[in-house]
Amino acid sequence: MSGHSKWSQIKRQKAANDAKRGQLYTKIGREITVAVQGGGADPGGNFRLEQALAKARAANMPKDTIERSIQRGTGGGPGEGASLTELIYEAYGPAGVGLLIEVVTDNRNRAVAEVRNALTNLGGTFADSGSVAWQFEVRGSLAVEVGDADPEEVELMAIDAGALDVEQDNGAVHVSTPAADLARMRRELSDAGYRITSADLVHEPTTPMPLDAAEAARAIRMAEALEELDDVQRVYTTLEISDDLLAQIAS
Repeated sequence: MSGHSKWSQIKRQKAANDAKRGQLYTKIGREITVAVQGGGADPGGNFRLEQALAKARAANMPKDTIERSIQRGTGGGPGEGASLTELIYEAYGPAGVGLLIEVVTDNRNRAVAEVRNALTNLGGTFADSGSVAWQFEVRGSLAVEVGDADPEEVELMAIDAGALDVEQDNGAVHVSTPAADLARMRRELSDAGYRITSADLVHEPTTPMPLDAAEAARAIRMAEALEELDDVQRVYTTLEISDDLLAQIAS
C-alpha cells in the first residue's frame, strides 16, 4: 500500500478514537470554500467541490454548516471575513524526512507562525522552496468499498482503466492513478456500481525514506501535531511506513 494510504489509515484509526468532530468540520468546510472559490458552486461542474461535499456527508456535517461554507466561497456569506488562501509549506522532520504541509487560511501570518512553532517544538525546520517538493509526485487516490463484490474484479477493472497501483485493505481497494485520470477513474468505477468512499489528489513520495522505529515515531508525532492546527489541511511525508511499523503505531 502506498505511504499516503497507510498514513490515511493511521489517521482514520486515530479519528475513530478522538472523534474531533469540530475540527473535522472546520477542515472540510474550508475545503468546500476553496473549491467554490476556484470552480464555482455547482458540484456538477466542479469535481473538487463534489468530492468535498461527499466528505462532508460522510462525516455527517450539518447541512447549514455546509451551506455557510458554500456561501463563503461565493462571497455571499454575512460577516465571513477574508477569503481563504491555499499554501504549501516544505519542511524537514527527524533524520531529514521530508514534509509537505497543505494549508488553507484566512491569515498567512498566523498560519506560518503556528506551523513554525509546531515544527520547532519537535525538532523540525522549514525547508527552502522546492527542496522537498521534488521528492513527491501528484497522483489521484481513490478508496473503493468492496462490499459483497470480488475485490480482484475491482482491481482488474481499475488496472484496465489505467491505474498505476492497486492494493486491498480492510474491505476496500485503494487505487492510485495519474492525477489527470482521477475524475475519469472515479466515474468509471462508480458507473460500474462500486461505492467510492474517497477520491483526492495527493502527494506521493517518489523515494520513501525508511527510519528506525524511534525516528519514525517522532516523524509521525510531528505530522500529527501539524494536523492538529486548524489551518493545516493535510501533511504528506517521505517516511516509508512498513507493515510492521503500521502495526506498532496502530497498537
